[in-house]
Amino acid sequence: MRQYLMTIALLALFISTGSCRKDFEYAPSNGNLEFSKDTVFLDTIFSNIGSSTYSLKVYNRSKDDISIPFIGLKQGETSSYHLNVDGVAGTTFSDIPLMAKDSLYIFIEATVTLQNTNQFLYTDILQFDQGSNSQQIPLVTLVQDAIFLYPNRNSKGEKEMVVIDVDADGNNISAPGFELKNDQLHFTNEKPYVIYGFAVVPSEQQLILDPGARVFFHQNSGIAVRPKASLKINGAISSDQELLENEVIFEGDRLEPEYGNVAGQWQGIRLEAGSSNNTINYLTLKNATVGIFAQGESSLSSPTLTIENSQIYNSSKINLWGKTASIEAKNLALGSAGNSSLYCNLGGSYSFTHTTIANYWTESYRPNAALTINNFEPDGQNNSNGADLIKADFKNCIIDGNGDFEISHGSNGSNAYNFLFSSCLITVNKNNIPSNSGELYQFEDDITYKNSLINGLPEFEDTQKNNFRLTSTSEALNIGDKADALTIPLDILGTERTESPDLGAYEFFELD
Repeated sequence: MRQYLMTIALLALFISTGSCRKDFEYAPSNGNLEFSKDTVFLDTIFSNIGSSTYSLKVYNRSKDDISIPFIGLKQGETSSYHLNVDGVAGTTFSDIPLMAKDSLYIFIEATVTLQNTNQFLYTDILQFDQGSNSQQIPLVTLVQDAIFLYPNRNSKGEKEMVVIDVDADGNNISAPGFELKNDQLHFTNEKPYVIYGFAVVPSEQQLILDPGARVFFHQNSGIAVRPKASLKINGAISSDQELLENEVIFEGDRLEPEYGNVAGQWQGIRLEAGSSNNTINYLTLKNATVGIFAQGESSLSSPTLTIENSQIYNSSKINLWGKTASIEAKNLALGSAGNSSLYCNLGGSYSFTHTTIANYWTESYRPNAALTINNFEPDGQNNSNGADLIKADFKNCIIDGNGDFEISHGSNGSNAYNFLFSSCLITVNKNNIPSNSGELYQFEDDITYKNSLINGLPEFEDTQKNNFRLTSTSEALNIGDKADALTIPLDILGTERTESPDLGAYEFFELD
């Protein structure tokens, strides 16, 4: 026992004497710091909207513990950049310790207010030490001005609310939002628009968007078009397929590259029952929850939606959902989605010509086919509400995806259920046809599946980037019906297709 206590005492003495070495004694930095970047680029942000957080790593490669006398922004307190050094926020810092062979993270954000220009570079300099040992890292941010549309707040600070739906029991579902005023019903291409909450197009009004308009939606935001109102998207063909300078583009308001392909960033477009004559031409809509939800009425006296030369992709649920709606589509590309790319629900009237429906979703399990059609909907009491499927016509289309059965029918057996696939490529597993509705999957029937190619290989350019142009080895080449192609002589990119039409929205051509 005595020997044990002596051992403990010697160990304690060793620890105490060891702790008296030069801890917390730092030599001043001599200007030999190293950095993970020579410039910090903060990606494009909107005026008055904060950026994401970016990082810079600072290395002390020497064998000595050092103290950095000064870290700060050259513009000091007036800078639009914000720093966090070693867990402390601010714009200037003094005597920051950095151990030998160690590193330090600096986190950087920006919130910039534009004054007299639409777009400019905002810069500052992050300084390390001053005088002869000074080292500097430039900070660079592209700032874009925008028109911001958002709900008002009442005297209690509560946001204005609007009704956007009803639940199964008929109760209103509300969300933050606002009605667009008369002077807000025309979106031009002069500045981008940033929408917070749901922007509502009032009854008897029309929201018009010019070619090249850009609309960015904050989280949980969207557009709702009331009964007797309409949406007119007047995009035009673009010469640059990267810039899409004349298309109208709808997407989330996070401009950083890492958000470029993140689904579910905003809610989507809601065309309410009674809204009609909505027309869309040359729209790119991406990264929504439900891209477009079009609700029709049983009379279907006029089209709910006419959409042409457009692409909708990367919705976390559905790209295009028609519910008892009348939808006419030409040159439409519906890409990947977390559920169905196209959902024709609770009957309606649908016509899709030269449409590409291709769901190659990989972010999670996808429960449904790329194309889902039905004439019923379960209600809250598990009873089946039905409506006539007047027609669901698909001509010169591609229905494909990374599943083995990319078309799903659902008929309640009592309401009308009319459909036609003419000169289409359809991906299905014939060994997995639902036993309770096999009559809907008679792929050899030349009436409902006229001249269709079952399990052909479309061979797209890049499905993971939602690029559904055809390659030279595609089995969709030259097999389209000429009469249907003549009704749409140019494809989505303006390529002539009347001689030997390909299936889908894109006519194949050799790239230079």
